[in-house]
Amino acid sequence: MNNIRKKVLKILIPLLLAVCFGWYMFSKIPISTIIPYFKSANYWWVVLGVFFGLLSHLSRAYRWQYLLEPMGYNVKLPNSIMAVFITYLANYGIPRSGEVLRAVALTNYEGVPFEKGFGTIVAERIADLIVMLMIIIVTLIVQFDFIFQLLEKLIPSRKLIFVGGVFAVIFFVLIFYIKQSQLNIALKIKTFLNGLLEGLLSIFKMKNKWLFIFHTLFIWGMYILMFYVTTFAVKDLEGISLGAVVIAFIAASFTIAATNGGVFFYPAAVLGALLLFGLPKDASYAFGWIIWSSQTLMIFLLGVLSFIFLPIYNRKKT
Repeated sequence: MNNIRKKVLKILIPLLLAVCFGWYMFSKIPISTIIPYFKSANYWWVVLGVFFGLLSHLSRAYRWQYLLEPMGYNVKLPNSIMAVFITYLANYGIPRSGEVLRAVALTNYEGVPFEKGFGTIVAERIADLIVMLMIIIVTLIVQFDFIFQLLEKLIPSRKLIFVGGVFAVIFFVLIFYIKQSQLNIALKIKTFLNGLLEGLLSIFKMKNKWLFIFHTLFIWGMYILMFYVTTFAVKDLEGISLGAVVIAFIAASFTIAATNGGVFFYPAAVLGALLLFGLPKDASYAFGWIIWSSQTLMIFLLGVLSFIFLPIYNRKKT
């Protein structure tokens, strides 16, 4: 019974938090203020953004085959594509449940053992995490002056240097502690970091490593392009800088990973990031909802169709 309660709480708590957060945000920015932006939006740009998002998902499905081929499994591309869309749709209900369903689909329809299929999905996530970290590092370097000035407004320069020094000391102390400690949490962190390094090195040992790397970069390039072109749909965001787009994209991406598809949190993260660049509040929040809604609609439609069509496509095998 305790396990059932834990599972129920894992589903309900994120949803309740999202609803409460959504109610709070709409109490600050009423929905009536963003509806006009939906009415006046240039939906050709929105459709183009959805197209780039679709390309990223198709590329992800194709990239998956490079991880499965060395194990002797030639997965049909339609099965790979439908499994990817099922993953995204399921994650809107229960975060990270989609990865399990994706591996199960591969087991049922392609005969790939669950643990092997799930292992390739973990390897994919490691590759994505590495690219995400690279994007963050590059953004911090390129936008260093802006970030430093922003922090300087919040914290005086002397205190900022002091705080930076304290964080640097804490960072190196933690690295030393994790390296030497045998506590459970330290061992988990070491295992995670070793897995990250092992996953990175394994990519370079693959037969089609350069194609895998190309698709990984292509996926994230399409994510950013999807985000950027959709800004043109909102007139008040004309002239937005690429730096603002990337920082808003990074902030929004974390909400997707941590919540049920970023519901309510995604638009708020976009709003918070764009406000740093002095962009209009209502337009920024409306843009967050426009891009989240358009991408969610695509995932919902293609995810539902994948759930229906996957067993039909494989009916001869089943």
